Amino acid sequence: MAGCVSRVELSVSCRSLLDRDLGSRSDPLCVLLQDAGGGQWAELDRTERIKNCQDPEFCKKLVVDYYFEKVQKLKFGVYDIDNKSLDLSDDDYLGGIECTLGQVVSSSVFTRPLELKQGKPAGKGTITISAEEIKDTRVVCLEIEAQNLDKKDFLGKSDPFLEFYKQSNAGTWQLVYRSEVIKNNLNPCWRKFSVPLQTFCGGDFNKPIKVQCADHDSDGSHDLIGAFETNLTQLQNAGDSSPVEFECIHPEKKQKKKSYKNSGIIRIKSCKIETEYSFLDYVMGGCQINFTVGVDFTGSNGDPRSPDSLHYISPDGINEYLIAIWSVGSVVQDYDTDKLFPAFGFGAQVPPNWQVSHEFALNFNPSNPYCQGIQGIVDAYRQILPQIRLYGPTNFSPIINHVARFAAHSAQQGTASQYFILLIITDGEITDLDQTRQAIVNASKLPMSIIIVGVGEADFKAMEFLDGDNGVLRSPAGEPAARDIVQFVPFRQFKNAPREALSQMVLAEVPKQLVSYYKWQGWAPVKPPEIKKL
Repeated sequence: MAGCVSRVELSVSCRSLLDRDLGSRSDPLCVLLQDAGGGQWAELDRTERIKNCQDPEFCKKLVVDYYFEKVQKLKFGVYDIDNKSLDLSDDDYLGGIECTLGQVVSSSVFTRPLELKQGKPAGKGTITISAEEIKDTRVVCLEIEAQNLDKKDFLGKSDPFLEFYKQSNAGTWQLVYRSEVIKNNLNPCWRKFSVPLQTFCGGDFNKPIKVQCADHDSDGSHDLIGAFETNLTQLQNAGDSSPVEFECIHPEKKQKKKSYKNSGIIRIKSCKIETEYSFLDYVMGGCQINFTVGVDFTGSNGDPRSPDSLHYISPDGINEYLIAIWSVGSVVQDYDTDKLFPAFGFGAQVPPNWQVSHEFALNFNPSNPYCQGIQGIVDAYRQILPQIRLYGPTNFSPIINHVARFAAHSAQQGTASQYFILLIITDGEITDLDQTRQAIVNASKLPMSIIIVGVGEADFKAMEFLDGDNGVLRSPAGEPAARDIVQFVPFRQFKNAPREALSQMVLAEVPKQLVSYYKWQGWAPVKPPEIKKL
C-alpha cells in the first residue's frame, strides 16, 4: 500500500451566507469532515471564526492527507458560532456540501451551492474551495569531481566518497547525502546527483553545509581525506565554464605540519536548483486522466448464463468484472472532466456477421465508443452480454495498441495535458504474449499506464511476467521497457476485502508512473505551480 502521496492545503471562502443573528450578521466558521465509513464522519480540521460576515474568506487553511488511489469523501460544514464551546451541535448550521478530494484537486477552483440538507439550498449561499500542495518542490542538482586527493591505501591509491551534512538548528551536523565510492582513484568524478532543497538545507541558502571526503574501507573504518564548509549560495556560483573549487583540509594534518597545504581540491562543476513536479502539480496544472476499459469475452470465462461463469451476473446484479470496473472507475472518474469513457470487449464473435473481434465497442458504436460515466460502462456491459458469443483467442495487443494510438497523438502536442489509463479485466489465458510484450514496450514511451485485473482461478504467470516487478520487461527482440507501466492484481486476493481495497492496490502506482513519464520527457505541468516556501 503506497503511503500518503502528499498533504494538501484547502483555502475556503463563502458568499451570501444565511443570516442567523438578530441585529447583526452571522459569525461563520467552516469545518472539514472526512467519511470514516459506516455513516460516520470524522473532523479533520476547522477554520477560524469570522465575526459579522456573510462573505467570509477564511485565513486558516484546512490540511488533509491526499491519496490518489482512494475516494476520499469530504464534507464541508459552515456554522454560525455564537459561543466559546468547540461543540457545534449548539450552533446554527448555515449549510454544507459533500464532495471528494479528487474533485477538488482536479478543479482549479471548486464552487458549489451550499445546502441545508440534500436538495434544500441554503438561500443563495455558495462555497469555493481551492487546493494547493504543501511542499517545496525544488531540488539541488550537483556535479562534483576532485583532484590530487591524498593516497590513503597502503597498496593502492584511495577509494574516495563524499558526504554532505547540513547544520541543524541545534548546531549538530545531519547527513543529507552520501555519494558512491570510486575505487582506486585520486582524481575522481562522481555521478551527478540531486537532493530535495528541503532536505539539503531546509530551503535556507545560507545554512552551513559541511562536505567530507573519505577513503572507503570495507570494514567500515573509513579514513578522512579532508573536509570543508560552505553553503548553497557559494555552491551556486558554479557555472558551465567556471567551477567553484574548495581545498579539502584534514584538520590533524594541518595542525601537525607547517608546510601542509591541503589534501586535494574538490571542484563543484555545476550546481543548479531545479523543480521536481509531483502528481498533484500535473493534475492541478491541467492534466486530464483518460480512462479506457477492456473486457475479456473469451470462451474460457464460461457461458454467461451458467452460474459458474465469470460473466454470470448474480441475482444481486454483480460479478467480478463489474466490481473491478466500479472500484477502479470510481476513483479515476474524478480526474476526467467530460466523464466519457471508451469501453471495449475482446475475444468474442460479434453480430451481425459473427466475426471474432479483439476491440469491439461495448455500445456497438465503433465511431463513438464512449460511455457516460462508470454507470454507462456497466449498463453497456450488461446489455452486450446476451448479444455476443464468447470465443477466442485472448489477444491483448489490439486494445493496448488502440489506446497507445491516442496516447501517441496526445504526446505529439509536447505538453503534460493528457494521460491514459487502460484497465484490462481478464481470466488470464493470454494467447498473443509476444505481440503484447511488444505493445507494452512501445506504450512505455507514451503517456499511459496499464492495469490488469485477473478474475477467476487461472494461473496468472503470464500476467505476473508482464508486470515488470521482477526485472524489466523486454520485447521479443530484447528492447527493454522505458518505464514500468503495468500493474497486475489477481481479483481473488480481494474476494473478501472491502471494495476500495482493490482500487487502492491497482492505482497506488499510477502517480509515480505519470510523474516518471513527464520527467523523462522534461515536461512541466501545463500551468506550473508558483514556488512557495514552506
